[in-house]
Amino acid sequence: MQNTAKPSWLKPALLAKVFGIAFFVYLFFGFMLLPCLNTLTSIFRQTDASGNADPLAVIRFFFAGNMPRFVWNSLKLALFLVVTVNVVGVSIVLLTEYFDIKGAKILRLGYMTTLIYSGVALVTGYQFLYDNDGILTTMMLTYFPNLDPNWFSGFNAVLFTMTFACTSNHALFLRNAIRGIDYNTVEAARNLGAKPLRALWKVVFPTLIPTMFSLTVMTFITGLCAMSAPTLLGYDSINPEIVRLAGSSVADESFPQARAALLSIILALFTIVLLTVLSAYERKGHYLSVSKTKARLVKQKIDNPVANVLAHIYAYVLFIVYMTPVVMIVVFAFQNYPAIRMKTLDFSNWTLLNFFGQEDYSYMTSRGSYRTREGAISGLFSNDATLGGIRTSFLLSAAAAAIACVIVVVACNYIFRNRGKKRSVALEYSLLFPWLLPTILICYSYRTYFNSNDVWYVLGNNLYFMDNVRILIIIAYTVVKLPFALRMIKASFYAIDEELEDAARNLGASQLRTFLRVKLPIILPSVLAVFALNFNALFTEYDMGATFASSYGVTYAMVIQSMCLDEGLYGFNVNASGRRCASTVFIMLVSGLILYLVYGVGARDLGDRLALRDRRRKRWQRLTGKLKE
Repeated sequence: MQNTAKPSWLKPALLAKVFGIAFFVYLFFGFMLLPCLNTLTSIFRQTDASGNADPLAVIRFFFAGNMPRFVWNSLKLALFLVVTVNVVGVSIVLLTEYFDIKGAKILRLGYMTTLIYSGVALVTGYQFLYDNDGILTTMMLTYFPNLDPNWFSGFNAVLFTMTFACTSNHALFLRNAIRGIDYNTVEAARNLGAKPLRALWKVVFPTLIPTMFSLTVMTFITGLCAMSAPTLLGYDSINPEIVRLAGSSVADESFPQARAALLSIILALFTIVLLTVLSAYERKGHYLSVSKTKARLVKQKIDNPVANVLAHIYAYVLFIVYMTPVVMIVVFAFQNYPAIRMKTLDFSNWTLLNFFGQEDYSYMTSRGSYRTREGAISGLFSNDATLGGIRTSFLLSAAAAAIACVIVVVACNYIFRNRGKKRSVALEYSLLFPWLLPTILICYSYRTYFNSNDVWYVLGNNLYFMDNVRILIIIAYTVVKLPFALRMIKASFYAIDEELEDAARNLGASQLRTFLRVKLPIILPSVLAVFALNFNALFTEYDMGATFASSYGVTYAMVIQSMCLDEGLYGFNVNASGRRCASTVFIMLVSGLILYLVYGVGARDLGDRLALRDRRRKRWQRLTGKLKE
């Protein structure tokens, strides 16, 4: 009898595994490793005026030119931010979670506003207040005529803006760390005669050291790689210079592309060193509470009346600083065009025009005659530029967030099935590789490497050409978000009981069916949360879009950034300030909704959801009963 069994290498499972490994290797080398290596080697491929190879030409130009100034400016900003952000960030957490401050819940909402608007939207909000024609600057000029109208620019403006913008990490992570403190240790210190500040310094702070160290490193990298604030507020740092050089040519200046590559590599070296130090520190261990039964932290009263008053004043001054841009942006989003241009509130002219609809605009020409442009004053959802930016950012962000989740879910399933094996470790570290590199280095590498018809990895297609750049942006978005998605989704896989998988296997279910019917429903809430957070971050992202700088990939944040540059010139681009205010409100609504779905509805367990549904049902029954009466 003839044996008709297929060879073992033709089995579908083995073929799928081989194809999957080959495809991942293709993606890793083609879209992570090779573009960055091309950027590195481009520094040493320069020639002199005679056409002879000169590998050190860019290095010599670096030390002879003004490039060290950009590096020093970024280092200076990062170092100052480490101090200011930690001071303000620790303050807002202690004032709302540790000390007994009146109105702490309201204060917390104000301090956490940076979670719902950031990047270009946040910077433009501060500009709306403090710019040379901003609301507060205009008010101050009436009382202080000698004040420089351009006082809010350069290093001080960037430091001020980013100090309050970067405390969102403290509001999330340090707040959770404070809430996890064992109150028994604090109470024991108080019983031994320690005052609140001494107990805070000797008992509480040591348990926060790991979190504080991580936040410090994150803040330093954020300052080093800052893009939005330096670009809009006129501060010469590394990232804006990289974007400028990337769009320059040899006819304009010497070695523009190679200089941009060198600055990108310098950023990468700083990031790698910092992440290496962080990893080494984490391996040393942490301070932990040794109490067997933890007690919930009770807020500490400030016994000294003077210190108590000063703490309350400080808390509400910070609240005003955080809330003023938000309130002003929201209020002016419903003002008409003249009120916004003159920065004056007119409560008799509330309008929705900044969001919907169009109006004619009349202006005086240079010859003294009036001219009218029909529909020149347009709202956010009636303007082609803003609608195009919203559409582009929505599609690119949703696609990248979804692809990142799919890749990580498949990878995590493979990692857990092959736990302890070298190939699973290699896969995990490959997905974490983008964390070693600054975002702008990845995007710049894509822009230069794929702007050619000679890249065989993509079959000779120029991915930077016309509409293809959108595919390139999606790839960049996906690669940048892979490490975060991996850390979050991998944690959810630990919640899967292995006995469930064994039971499904014993019932004859295949690996694919087991994954779809058993594992996926368990991790799905975490996957959706990661998708929402990634979409939220990418939808308002500016740095990557500005690095690609293509008219076919203009994102929403880029539209907001450039909206007011030529406002009203020759009757065009009218009401850009109103649309910018409306855009910020729209971003806050979208971000707030996503955060509520993730941390509000999504964070509730099954018992909480059932209890909430029961309360709603009883409330509805009482309401219908009263209506029947």
